[in-house]
Amino acid sequence: MYAIVETGGKQYRVKPGDTLAVEKLSGEPGEILDLDRVLLIAGNSDSETRVGSPGVAGAVVRAEVLAHFRGNKIIIFRYKSKVRYRRKTGHRQSLTRLRITDILLDGASSLPAEEPEAVPDEPIVAVEPGESVPTAALEVPEAESPAVPDAEADEASPPDENAAANETQA
Repeated sequence: MYAIVETGGKQYRVKPGDTLAVEKLSGEPGEILDLDRVLLIAGNSDSETRVGSPGVAGAVVRAEVLAHFRGNKIIIFRYKSKVRYRRKTGHRQSLTRLRITDILLDGASSLPAEEPEAVPDEPIVAVEPGESVPTAALEVPEAESPAVPDAEADEASPPDENAAANETQA
């Protein structure tokens, strides 16, 4: 299911899960906003397209504010030939990043109802038919600690012949 919404004088095609940057909206990050200017809804369960005039009655797009930021700098350069007129200015637009969470039509959500997943009480072990479950397969192995070399083993190793030669030359 998707919808066409208008915000900030621009129109956007959105569906649940989309992330988009729009003109700055009021709202703190983490806050939920309702975009009520919905122009079209399509692909819903009864597979009909609803076009509004100007908006679809009873339709709301719910979005979560992720962040406020500024867009890329746009350079404006004015120039008139032969009169030495040059003006260079720039502009950065304030934007809001939104994540579309749901499309509501007459108060009903477009997302399918999620069923809670069943969590097995016991771990699942692959066993051939007619074979009994070994108890070792049900136990979780402990992590082995890395072997630490003994200091005595370093002292017992033979000295380096080149090191002895270097000491005699010094």
